Amino acid sequence: MTGYEPIYQLGLGKDFSRLQPELQEYFSLAPGSGRYGVGEGVFDVVGCRQRWLRPLIRLASGEQAFFPEYGEGISFRIENHAHLDPFGRPSLTARREIFFPETTRVFSDTTSLDSSTGTPRLVDYVGRYRRLVTDLNLSVTPEGRLRGISEVSRLFLGPLRIPLPGILDAKAYAEQWWEPAEGRHRIQVKVIQPQFGLVLVYAGHFDYRLEPYPAGAGTPGHLPAPALPTRWERRV
Repeated sequence: MTGYEPIYQLGLGKDFSRLQPELQEYFSLAPGSGRYGVGEGVFDVVGCRQRWLRPLIRLASGEQAFFPEYGEGISFRIENHAHLDPFGRPSLTARREIFFPETTRVFSDTTSLDSSTGTPRLVDYVGRYRRLVTDLNLSVTPEGRLRGISEVSRLFLGPLRIPLPGILDAKAYAEQWWEPAEGRHRIQVKVIQPQFGLVLVYAGHFDYRLEPYPAGAGTPGHLPAPALPTRWERRV
C-alpha cells in the first residue's frame, strides 16, 4: 500500500470496478508503488493521414504532441509512471516512442488529479512543454472498455491562459480494451479538429507488464529523467 489511490480509480469512482480486470490492472499504478508500466506493440495505423496538413503539423513536431508522419504496422513502446507532480497532485505520465522507418517520434503527456473545484477531475497536460491542457471525460462501456473524450482545452503561453474556442479546439476520442481472443491490449484514438478534420489517429495492440524501479527510485515524487517534461504547469 502506498497511501495513494490510482488517479483513474478516483476519476471513475464506482465505475472503475466495471472495467475489464485487465484494464483495472493497467490503470492501477499509484505514486510510490515502486513499479512502472511498459507496453510494447504495433500500431495498425498511426499519424496524420492528410498529406496537405503534414507540413503544418511539422512546425509543431518539437512539442512531442503531434507529428507529421503516417504509417501502418509501426512498432511503438509506452512507459507509464505514476507519481506526484511538483505541486503535490497525483499524476500519471505517459511517454510513447513511435518507431517510424525514417525517425522516432516521442508523444508525451501527464494526467493529473485536480481537486481545486471540490470535485475531483482529471486534466491532461500534453507535450514536452505541457502548454496544452484538456479536461478528460471518462466512461466505461457495457463491455468494460474505457472511453475518454477530451473536453474544453486551454493553451498556456507564458503568463497567458487562452481558452480555445470550439472552432479551433481539437477533440480526442479514445477507447482502450482487453481483447481476450488475442490475449493483449488494444487502443484506438482519433483527434478531430472542426476545420481540418482528422489530424491524428493511432490504433493498434500491445502487451503490457510492470517493472520495478531501481532501488531507491520508487518514491512518490520520482519520475525518470527521460519522462520529465521541459516545464511543469500547475494551472488548469
